[in-house]
Amino acid sequence: SSDNMKRAKGRRGLDLVHDLQISYKGRILVVDNDYDDLEGVDAKLVRLARQANADIITNDYNLNKVAGIQGVKVLNINELANAIKPVVVAGEEMNVFLVKEGKEQGQAVAYLDDGTMIVVENGRHSIGHSAIVVVTSVLQTSAGRMIFAKTK
Repeated sequence: SSDNMKRAKGRRGLDLVHDLQISYKGRILVVDNDYDDLEGVDAKLVRLARQANADIITNDYNLNKVAGIQGVKVLNINELANAIKPVVVAGEEMNVFLVKEGKEQGQAVAYLDDGTMIVVENGRHSIGHSAIVVVTSVLQTSAGRMIFAKTK
């Protein structure tokens, strides 16, 4: 692609396929099938999966829906990631490492292992250190989940 971002993503994808081929010798096949009678990558992937009696693993919402309607089993990576995220509830105590300042005065930011951001009120003085915090609320956004907490 002439688009640098798409090219970088493509390279990353190829690197991941190469790593999988090494890790799972003989179990990862790369096929060069094309279906000239079909337009669009999604339709071609669904046909390939049906012919190979294979499942599809994707993070693409539309491909997930199209494949499901056509009877192809789909594992949605986003749903999997959400399913294994730890459940956090208001009042729960956590030990977090505060890494940077938040947007508002006195705030600090920490992250869970899964990348979930934790905004900590009155945590700025502890940046660069671990702190025990108490969860005050959890907000689900289109970009993911955010946890709000205060220092104990």
